[in-house]
Amino acid sequence: MGIRVFVNGPSGGNPVPLVVDASQMTSSQMLDIARQFGHESAFVVPPSSESADWRFRFFVPCHEMEMCGHATVGTLWAMRQLGLWENPTARIETLSGPVDALWDEPAQQVWVSQPPVQVHELSDHHRQRVADVLRLPPNMNYVTMINAATSRIKTLVELPTADFLHGLQPDFSAMEGLCKEIGSTGLYPFYLDETRVTGTTVFARQFPRASGYAEDAATGIAAAALWGYLVNVGVVPAGSPDAPAACTVRQGDAMGCPSAIVIRGRFNPDGHIQGCWLSGRVEWSVL
Repeated sequence: MGIRVFVNGPSGGNPVPLVVDASQMTSSQMLDIARQFGHESAFVVPPSSESADWRFRFFVPCHEMEMCGHATVGTLWAMRQLGLWENPTARIETLSGPVDALWDEPAQQVWVSQPPVQVHELSDHHRQRVADVLRLPPNMNYVTMINAATSRIKTLVELPTADFLHGLQPDFSAMEGLCKEIGSTGLYPFYLDETRVTGTTVFARQFPRASGYAEDAATGIAAAALWGYLVNVGVVPAGSPDAPAACTVRQGDAMGCPSAIVIRGRFNPDGHIQGCWLSGRVEWSVL
């Protein structure tokens, strides 16, 4: 079966081929499905720990991934529709660690957790290498160019306008080598739209290191890392436990696959942020 996740308009969202009972499948069979469809694919198998409800495995055409945000949101939504998940919460086992989930009954949406962001500075040499691969002009002031991660490391690059972002034409032949050099799984250039008064909106694109395709329509864990970084530096408000502030990351517009990832803070009992929740609209799809 197929779904599209983080849909924000016609042909929007990121497609996910899904197998809700992959308990008898081998890793090579899962990889074959991802190669056949050309998208991140999700597979539900029994957990190895009693503390988890299910174990999710994720494959792109080139390899298995530790975690995939949009596939997790979409798989849980599909399981809800199929009557396979009836509780208000769930815990999912992934290669990157446990993921908690909440079912939002009024919105008919899933929220999944991501841990606090970790950031790592890039050297001046590596910053220039990123600029070269993105084909940025030499006089551009890189306000933000940093590695950040909640599950997998993404390289955040702030750009001056949405039009500039959507007009990027990277050197894809150099993408894999650059990402290996800087310890990243993909470049995530973005533009923060500070003119919006109804909530924080960020536009982004994702160029993966080596997934089998050049660009990703919606990347939940990259959006979570971006949100965590922007909150930490005080650019985006987190709100409070009683009134968390929502941030929308718009992705996929340049591909004709408009997507919207909604992120809000995840607070501990003391009121401190301990990561985030991410969600978005999901639809059934013929892949």
